[in-house]
Amino acid sequence: MSNNDKVLGLIKGPGENPNEYALVTTNNNLSKIGEFVYYETNKGHIIGRITDKKLIKGLPENFMADPEVTAREISSLIGLTTANFELFEVTVNVNGYFDEHLNCFINPRISPEPGHQVFLVSNSDLTKIINSKKEATVGSATIGSLLTREKNKVPVILNVKNLVSTHLAILASTGSGKSYTAGVLLEELLKPYNRASVLVVDPHNEYDTLQDIIGNPYFETNDYKPEVKIFSPGKINVRISSLTEYDIKYLLPNLSEKMSYYLSVAYKNVSKGKDPDEDSSYLWGLSDLKKELEFLREDNPEAEGTIEALLWRLSSRIGNSKIFSDNKHLPLNELFKPGRCSVLQLSEIDQVEQQIIVSTILRRINKARMDTHKGNNLDPSSESYIPYPVFALLEEAHRFAPANAPSVSENILKTILSEGRKFGVGIGLITQRPGKLNSDVLSQCMTQMIMKIINPIDQNSIASSVESAGSELLKELTSLTKGQVIIAGSAINTPVLCMVRERISAHGGETIDAPECWMNYFNPQNLENRKLEKSVRIRKDKSEKVEGLSI
Repeated sequence: MSNNDKVLGLIKGPGENPNEYALVTTNNNLSKIGEFVYYETNKGHIIGRITDKKLIKGLPENFMADPEVTAREISSLIGLTTANFELFEVTVNVNGYFDEHLNCFINPRISPEPGHQVFLVSNSDLTKIINSKKEATVGSATIGSLLTREKNKVPVILNVKNLVSTHLAILASTGSGKSYTAGVLLEELLKPYNRASVLVVDPHNEYDTLQDIIGNPYFETNDYKPEVKIFSPGKINVRISSLTEYDIKYLLPNLSEKMSYYLSVAYKNVSKGKDPDEDSSYLWGLSDLKKELEFLREDNPEAEGTIEALLWRLSSRIGNSKIFSDNKHLPLNELFKPGRCSVLQLSEIDQVEQQIIVSTILRRINKARMDTHKGNNLDPSSESYIPYPVFALLEEAHRFAPANAPSVSENILKTILSEGRKFGVGIGLITQRPGKLNSDVLSQCMTQMIMKIINPIDQNSIASSVESAGSELLKELTSLTKGQVIIAGSAINTPVLCMVRERISAHGGETIDAPECWMNYFNPQNLENRKLEKSVRIRKDKSEKVEGLSI
């Protein structure tokens, strides 16, 4: 800390809570909520964050009796200034003194003495204190800059190792910038100093613009060029033999007890107790499962109607789907590769099938990483040989782990969130409705990026599931504007208010401007184009009618 640091005020005494103190200041501009300050002791500089502020002395109310004349005009006539008359009591939550060797805060657990000077932490010191990583170094991700300081003066840099290993949640109301923020994070993960292996589950086709980074000098070096691979619905397949019995029953809701029983017997017979992830050469398809059911029908003639109905449902739900295949699926070593971001575009796929896709991929990658990590699979030619950590980012996460409804993808998410760090599988969850996301799932994300949240149910869900952000910062949720985010948890040394940096690639989730589209509909050129299209259709219809008569 420098002797030139600005004095903000003097300590008044302890605060209402044990870890707080109050200070008095005349400086309204510098005493912002979320700002960092310190006082000096023999243990070092004790750093804290401003959590509350109230006016304890202001201009006399009589000065405000005439709305035509401002109070400041009256006060200036008699020689009063704001510094003379306005006093603020500021509450500071103590972090402690920063131990550079441990790279963390240590709380002194003693109350400061009244009258001590309180200083504003300088930009350079604050950059070192809040971040565990230096900018543009291996394992760093610069998301933006501290909101309480001038833009770009204090960068906010996440620790990618901690973020990936202990999982991430990005929470925000619609239009607050959650997808934009996720795009910034993905850019950082694909920078030359990270070269991450990332999968994005994209239900709204918002992330194809990440392809803008290809050929961009910000991302390329002599030995590295990032990849962005887009998997559209036509390229997404789930091998039927990778489905569990529960997966199939989830696809066929409201089965009768008899249907469920015969399906279980047929599934056990066709899979023969083998795990397709352990023996990828062992494949079976829908026709094999149906044959097993037909054998059961022959042996149990009294169940003919039940099995016939079950066969029809299998054909209707799985046989007619464009997703399920007897032999094709997405190879893991195509989805996951260092320096590659794979984007699964799911907008044309129904929600149940989206859950099945996510569930099967997460099951497969979790097992592949376990087997590779434990040495059970050391074959480089195997598509399940994944000798590097991976990170999966799920948009609309409440679809895959809903709060009050069963989901086929919920269990594997819980497994990875609780055990994935041991095997190098990281999860990122993005949702605009935290209240609809399973609380157990949310609570296991140890880094949080929280943007504007208005809905009280969602606010309560965050408050009950996210401990590291601090109640004082969560009070700011409704006042945050677009691009402003509370970042807390294991990826940063202390919770901060951050202004997200500008993206390098284009943002694919912009809100459609309806009035502009409506006005554009009546553009003279568009009107003329529609007239031409109409005349072409009329001529084509007439031609087809004449041709039909001649035949």
